[in-house]
Amino acid sequence: MEVNGTNHQKIVNIDDLDVGDQDLIRKAVEARNFAYCPYSNFAVGSALRTNTGEIFTGCNVENVAHSPGVCAERTAIVKAVSEGFTKFDAIAVVAYLENDFCTPCGVCRQALSEFASPDIKVFVAKPVAIRVLCTSVQELLPYRFSPDKLQKQL
Repeated sequence: MEVNGTNHQKIVNIDDLDVGDQDLIRKAVEARNFAYCPYSNFAVGSALRTNTGEIFTGCNVENVAHSPGVCAERTAIVKAVSEGFTKFDAIAVVAYLENDFCTPCGVCRQALSEFASPDIKVFVAKPVAIRVLCTSVQELLPYRFSPDKLQKQL
């Protein structure tokens, strides 16, 4: 199914994805169980796969002061980077919205674009993952500010 008039975003059945991508989504579902969200009650889980196949999971962690809170996607990114991994090929994000998919926030989109190519696979699903939104950083953040924009001018 085409989404938003593009050919790059589509909604598919989870069974139509390869086994590795299905596993990535399952790990994001599991990570969601660890979310610390006593203020919003909005649990999010993510699983980030490196270009060498390692998977790092993350969940959202809220704070009463709000701004110290961190999203699930950035938790996974920081875990991976702190272990020496900076190249990623896919991320899965799982949260529950009644009638929609919960895509990464703008800060997480920008954080992901720091380390991922514009065409990184982004899978967005609900906790009972039957249908999955398949997209990319390019679709989510078309005018991204990336490290190559800061190359020194001679």
